[in-house]
Amino acid sequence: MGFIVVLLLIPAAVCSPVFLPVDCTDLYNRGFGHNGVYSIYPGGPVSPIQVYCDMSCDDEPDGGKWTVLQRRKDGTVNFYRGWDQYRTGFGQASGEYWLGLENIHLLTVRKNYELRVDMEDFEGGKVYVHYSTFSVGPELEGYKLSLGGFTDGGAGNSLNGHDGLKFSTFDKDQDTHSTNCAKAYLGGFWYGGCHSVNANGLYAWGSSTFGIGINWASWKGYEYSLKAITMKIKPKQ
Repeated sequence: MGFIVVLLLIPAAVCSPVFLPVDCTDLYNRGFGHNGVYSIYPGGPVSPIQVYCDMSCDDEPDGGKWTVLQRRKDGTVNFYRGWDQYRTGFGQASGEYWLGLENIHLLTVRKNYELRVDMEDFEGGKVYVHYSTFSVGPELEGYKLSLGGFTDGGAGNSLNGHDGLKFSTFDKDQDTHSTNCAKAYLGGFWYGGCHSVNANGLYAWGSSTFGIGINWASWKGYEYSLKAITMKIKPKQ
């Protein structure tokens, strides 16, 4: 009596690459076109971080595609923090937050980015600035800020005075002043001697003591704290 042998040919599993977006532009290009909180992976697959993606900037017909690095809007998060927290990030991507210097460095070392800063005052005024180049160096270099290619959307070029400066906090003074600017002006930023922008200063609901609020000097001076400010980046076209 004979036997019939049947061979079952099972196709090998097809290995498809896992989608690990580096920034919000990667998400947008894969069909995620709505504003909101998403996970990105600038440091690789084992270190996801949450960000707010601004996908629909009104004055950009091709969509925003912006990865938000910093957002102030209601004073619910304390931004007067030490080096370790500014290094790793704090707050919630759904509200006020700081993405973290190391994460910002990892982003800007992988691609060439442009920066947009949106601002709003308590009287309903809205302005912005745009820089065609933006990067943050490694921690060994003090997370040094580099930017250029300014376009004015009404706020003036205050941030240019911070180009080339290291980041400072109250417990890590890397500014160029004889005193600690972060302590003096209650924030953490790329201070020099000391600032024309204090985006991470004290949330003060308008009028504030000289220099300690959320200042953008060329727009509202040093005694007005902004209602909202957002720093966001996307890869250069």
